[in-house]
Formats: sequence, structure tokens, C-alpha cells
Amino acid sequence: QVQLVESGGGLVQAGGSLRLSCAASGRISQINDMGWFRQAPGKQREFVASISRGDNTNYVDSVKGRFTISRDNAKNTVYLQMNSLKPEDTAVYYCNADVKSGFLSPRKYWGQGTQVTVAS
Repeated sequence: QVQLVESGGGLVQAGGSLRLSCAASGRISQINDMGWFRQAPGKQREFVASISRGDNTNYVDSVKGRFTISRDNAKNTVYLQMNSLKPEDTAVYYCNADVKSGFLSPRKYWGQGTQVTVAS
């Protein structure tokens, strides 16, 4: 089994910064894509950013130029540096990872979520 644990959420003023971390542990042979999603109250979960094992990145348009995703393969950890935060960034942020365990086919795992609140 694999567990993803997020940290780094909190309350910040508009224009401020936060750095989210998500560490994977358990039976891990290799982690392929890793990413972040978010879900605001009353809205569907949406894609925020992703990073491949080779560090290719993708972002939703609304965070381009403000958020940066990175990863440390040795630590099985993905990060999301969030700058110039806006009230509309307020949401529960979830990390996601495509993990291969032994001879099993890769499958996606989710973290439990971390709350980010941006005050205006």
C-alpha cells in the first residue's frame, strides 16, 4: 500500500506565499507523474499542476506565473510553491501520484488534502 501525506497549508493574506509538500511512502518501486488538484466549496475538483518523472510540467492557466511545481525523486516528494496568492485560490489542495509497486501495474493515489485559505 502507498500513502500520500500533504503539509504546508494554512491561512495567508492575499499576495502572500505558501509552499505545499506531499510525501509518498509505502511499497514504491517508481513514481511517474505527480500533481496537485484543488477543490473549492461548492465546486468540482480541478487540476492545478503536474510534473513528470523527467520534470516536464503543466499548469492550469489561472496559476501560470504564480505557482511552481517541483519534485525530489530521492524523497518521493512533490512540492507546490504558491506565490501572489488570491482569494480565489482558496480550496482544499490534494496531491496525486501515479505509483508503481513491484510487478503491479501503476495506479493513482491521492492524499488526504490540505486547506489553503487566502484572506482578502
